[in-house]
Amino acid sequence: MILLGQKQVLTVVKTVEFGVYLAEDRKSEESVLLPGKQVPAGTKEGDRLEVFLYKDSRDRLIATTNEPKLLVGQTGLLKVKQVTKIGAFLDWGLEKDLLLPYHEQVKPVHEGEECLVALYVDKSSRLCATMKVYPYLSTRTPYNIGDEVKGRVYQISEKFGVFVAVDDKYSALIPAQEARAKYRPGTILDLRVTEVKEDGKMNVTDRRKAYLQIDEDAENVLGVIEEFAGVLPFDDKASPEVIQREFGLSKNAFKRAVGHLMKEGKVEIKDRRIYLKK
Repeated sequence: MILLGQKQVLTVVKTVEFGVYLAEDRKSEESVLLPGKQVPAGTKEGDRLEVFLYKDSRDRLIATTNEPKLLVGQTGLLKVKQVTKIGAFLDWGLEKDLLLPYHEQVKPVHEGEECLVALYVDKSSRLCATMKVYPYLSTRTPYNIGDEVKGRVYQISEKFGVFVAVDDKYSALIPAQEARAKYRPGTILDLRVTEVKEDGKMNVTDRRKAYLQIDEDAENVLGVIEEFAGVLPFDDKASPEVIQREFGLSKNAFKRAVGHLMKEGKVEIKDRRIYLKK
């Protein structure tokens, strides 16, 4: 079987003026053209060639000896060459650029930028790119809890959190309760692995370890109290949702920061409010 979007080793079964036809073997009814300019010098019938199968500008199945930057199911970083009415076209190393349809974009893309995509076969049996890479990321992570990694934000969910591709390859999530800033798809973050689940997916954080993070969190809390004219209308027993909304912190991180500020004599709690000490 000839597989679209994959590399295969096929046999030269026929030579014509404009190239050679390839098939699984001489008895196969299905064959594909390798154009003459792609045929290695000295190739003859019976030779075996490794090729990539895709479709040309006329939507015909064709072979190439050029190396694509992605195979079906793989993820990678590709540059936008052109933006049109039907979507963006990406450079993936072949003569025909790869279409990234509008409905497969998680944000608008612009000419010259690089975006993380996966290669898939659409309903019309054409190769396309998608920025919705979650199903294509690997769960065979080489990382363990505590490891420091780099990850690219590719999608944001208010319910679940910030979806990240570690090394542009491995599936990871900054859980909603850990997401403490404004994130944008495409941003690369320095992260720490906090959990590796049974299915291989990772939870990560862009926060440092608690004892290192506390000073930064305390300054953040202090700044917000100042914005409230020195009186925060709730204390450290507020709901996690309120704390997340106002500070971008988990409840535990907020309590640690408030405790730190109280120890330094900068704030006090009374009447279920937090006051800035003068």
